[in-house]
Amino acid sequence: MKKVLALLAILIGIYFPNEAQANIKSKEFIKAITDKVDAYQFAHLSKSSNDNWIRGTYYSGVMAVFQSTGDKRYLEKSIKWGEDLGWKIPGIASGVYGSGFYSMACSQIWMECYFETKQEYMLKPTIDYINSPNYSNPVSDPLRWYYENAGLRFVDGLYTSPPALAMLNKITGEEKYLDWMDGCFWDIYGVLYDKDEGLFYRDTRYIKGTQEKIDARYIRPDSIAHKEARRTFMYQETVNGKKVLWSRGNGWAFGGISRILKYMPKDHGSYPRYKALYVRMATELKKRQQPDGFWRPNLDDPEDIDLKESSGTCFFTYGIAWGINNGILPRDEFLPVIEKSWPAIVSIISDEGIVQWGQLPAGAPYKVIKEDTHEYVTGMFLLAASELYKLWE
Repeated sequence: MKKVLALLAILIGIYFPNEAQANIKSKEFIKAITDKVDAYQFAHLSKSSNDNWIRGTYYSGVMAVFQSTGDKRYLEKSIKWGEDLGWKIPGIASGVYGSGFYSMACSQIWMECYFETKQEYMLKPTIDYINSPNYSNPVSDPLRWYYENAGLRFVDGLYTSPPALAMLNKITGEEKYLDWMDGCFWDIYGVLYDKDEGLFYRDTRYIKGTQEKIDARYIRPDSIAHKEARRTFMYQETVNGKKVLWSRGNGWAFGGISRILKYMPKDHGSYPRYKALYVRMATELKKRQQPDGFWRPNLDDPEDIDLKESSGTCFFTYGIAWGINNGILPRDEFLPVIEKSWPAIVSIISDEGIVQWGQLPAGAPYKVIKEDTHEYVTGMFLLAASELYKLWE
């Protein structure tokens, strides 16, 4: 550990010379590194659509930084993005819709902007969309909302959709949004949650014994193709006989539950159930953190792909720090987790402000290299930093 800390000090001095003497737990350091990372990412946004889950995840981190630090530049950036898109639900302009899950990724940001400005026009497209029988919603088209992609139930959607419904309830006071949220969330939970491990599968294809038709090479984790994979390879068991419990997949779930608890009423009948699941996941994640502070791409088998990975690590750091800050997780028990993960995260930020070692778009664990990054990875870093900014006050 002393060698790790010494190396970290050298890296901080190289990448952030002005902060070389700073305490990495200080507000000054956390804000400085956050600004550096965000400035780089904003200048290098991906070429993918401006209104999808990728952009929405980045901006969820941007808004979280504003909420923690009060730096209005982050709020103004989010409002500008909303204005550019006319506060619309993705797909409305083109008439092409994704599932109900992913259509709400951007709406979360619109609603958080509304919390600050009280401008009704920011909400209208979302409310019109979610209540219209002309579009897929949990009442008119529940199969499309709940089941996702012909019944696979992607865990990713637990971040993009249920928190948005909790926000709508907070804004309108209408109980139906929490009913829809419960229906959406607990359906996915019922299929993808492994009660023995306290964690989620990415979708039904990764559960051992499912009969989904899969190319044989995708269920041979000992194959050369799998070991060298730079994209998703589907498999249900590792060479060590372990399960396939994807790190970022569980990050989507854990981050989503954190945001649900943040916005839903504490006296609601479902709140204790979400809280209990959140605490169980936090406990299981704590067990699976590696000595270097990172979590590996496969939470059930760190040897499956024994490489550091930043997107899951940032998500877990965010969720656990949020729980400590809000009195849900015991500080003395969980703070050591953050005190390992935060130096690890800082160590992989490049001198330009790139969040490195972030697994590319996928649905399962696979090989990660240092240069891998994406704006959703940056969003996850910003979420983590937003909570760490408050953690050591």
